[in-house]
Amino acid sequence: MNEGIGLCMSGGGYRAMVFHLGALWRLNEIGWLPKLDRISSVSGGSIAAGVLAVHWKNLDFPAVVADIRRMAGATIDVGAVLKGVFLPGTACNRVRDAYDKMLFHGATLQDLPDRPRFVFDATNVQSAALFRFSKPFARDWKVGEIPNPRIPLAVAVAASSAFPPVLSPLELDPAKYGGDFHPAPPYPSKIVLTDGGVYDNLGLETVWKDCATVLVSDAGGDAAPEPEPHRDWPRHSYRVLDIIHNQVRALRTRAIVEAYVRGERTGTFFSVRSDVTHYGLADALPCPIAQTAALAALPTRLKALTSAQQECLINWGYAVCDAAMRRHVDPSLPAPARFPFARGVAL
Repeated sequence: MNEGIGLCMSGGGYRAMVFHLGALWRLNEIGWLPKLDRISSVSGGSIAAGVLAVHWKNLDFPAVVADIRRMAGATIDVGAVLKGVFLPGTACNRVRDAYDKMLFHGATLQDLPDRPRFVFDATNVQSAALFRFSKPFARDWKVGEIPNPRIPLAVAVAASSAFPPVLSPLELDPAKYGGDFHPAPPYPSKIVLTDGGVYDNLGLETVWKDCATVLVSDAGGDAAPEPEPHRDWPRHSYRVLDIIHNQVRALRTRAIVEAYVRGERTGTFFSVRSDVTHYGLADALPCPIAQTAALAALPTRLKALTSAQQECLINWGYAVCDAAMRRHVDPSLPAPARFPFARGVAL
């Protein structure tokens, strides 16, 4: 393990994308974005990371904010699903096209900066392993590696955010982009991918071996109680899968927190479901738990958020990132004077 600094941004649809924007806003203000060696992202986090990557050269943060907010104002999942059902092409390809048109404008993985290394995490349905997209390579350790991939950034982000079952899968054909890919038997040349959250919704795996300092921004959903669960097999199956997904995320969360406690890693973990008072800072920005819980309950969708919802989520990500960084990483950091937006976190 080297001494690198990694940032992990979880999945969670537009809720995650906008919450992470608030965290990135605060990290930029306190000078921590340029310190990052690796940014690992999943699903909704990958949309935010992709926008940050294309603006990284001059670290044009106002442009990052504008692009993410414009994306957050457009519903793309329903249209993608309907077009995928009634027209040629898959729903995931429709989402890919929307990302490229609105955010990435033909950029490929080779247009990413060398540092930090941006890693967009997807799940290989064939091998049941993590598939990572980055500038030096796209790889699944079981199947093989595509060196220096010229894969469009929109494809990487769409694969990372291919929520099953409605936006999944994405079929990747490396030959289409001139990739030198020689898969290990018995795997075929075309790769079938789904949402990165299926394997690792926190994006931890691609930073764990290389970074001594790990910052985790978690905007994933939660499996809410269902006192009267459905008995029919489609909805019952969905509920069981939701519980499995929730438990896997909980295990990863406990692992990273225990690593902090044992001194194996430095850094901090903060969540859309955190209680800011637990950080014990008298000067933390005011974020009543009833109000932040309402933000955490926003659906995991690529569905338009209102301007008020966006501003509240940005403020919440900003505030809890600030509290976590000052409590666990650098107590000398100055407290913020105000939220990015005057409305605070109340919807």
